Amino acid sequence: MHKSKFLILYSLILIAFTIYVLLDTFVLTSSYEVASSNDYSYEQKETGDITSTDNSYEDDNIKINIKEYRENDTNVYVADVYIEDINYLKTAFASNTYGKNVTDKTSNIAEDVNAILAINGDYYGVQEKGYVLKNGKMYRNSSSGKDDLVIYENGMWEIINEDDISLEELLNKGAYNILSFGPSLIKNSTISVTASDEVAKSMRSNPRTAVGKISTNHYVFVVSDGRTSESAGLTLYELANFMKSLGCTYAYNLDGGGSSTMYFNGNVVNNPTTNGNRINERSVSDIVYIGY
Repeated sequence: MHKSKFLILYSLILIAFTIYVLLDTFVLTSSYEVASSNDYSYEQKETGDITSTDNSYEDDNIKINIKEYRENDTNVYVADVYIEDINYLKTAFASNTYGKNVTDKTSNIAEDVNAILAINGDYYGVQEKGYVLKNGKMYRNSSSGKDDLVIYENGMWEIINEDDISLEELLNKGAYNILSFGPSLIKNSTISVTASDEVAKSMRSNPRTAVGKISTNHYVFVVSDGRTSESAGLTLYELANFMKSLGCTYAYNLDGGGSSTMYFNGNVVNNPTTNGNRINERSVSDIVYIGY
């Protein structure tokens, strides 16, 4: 009888601990620091005359065109972006706060920062480790061993492994933003994934988000739909080949699945879905965007 009571108590403690771990990992919110608009300052330029349509935007510093493609039975949305200065390519936190499980929809974060164009970011908030550098400010410097995309203040892009160089060294080299999800899709104009590579070894087509560099100040933001009868989704290798067809010299995979969202001029462009049963944005911890 005594042994039975012990087993029951042990089971209850184990269940309670498991519930706590799940809540702490996915639900309980911890706010560490509020981001400041002064964390990374640069010269603000006037927009000049603005010309805007449902699928295009142009002013004196930024030019964006949205186009939809059909690739591998999948709807793919491409934002072709020209900017006068790398500082118009930014990142932003949900609720302007660096923390754990601090999330919001991509469209809401974009509206909060007056983004012209935005995609979901690297979802740093579900990772315990991995470099977090946003708009020139360091928030987390613990290595996850991943390959990151480093965007420098001079416009240069580089793929690094966190185990090979510290965040402090990258800052000293002029790092401006770091995206830590991966993997790298294209490096130095060469595809860097194979048909057998996949995030978490899921080995299937999915909604995807990626960012690519074609040349200095010429970029593409790419989002694909997936997991629906209308749009199958892409494998990483298919995504890499598509980015290559756009002329990318560098391309990097961001958080996908239900997170994959493109926002432009006040509207969600694609059809975000987590399981194919409902079109709905999944809340994320951060975005990559174009704006002032």
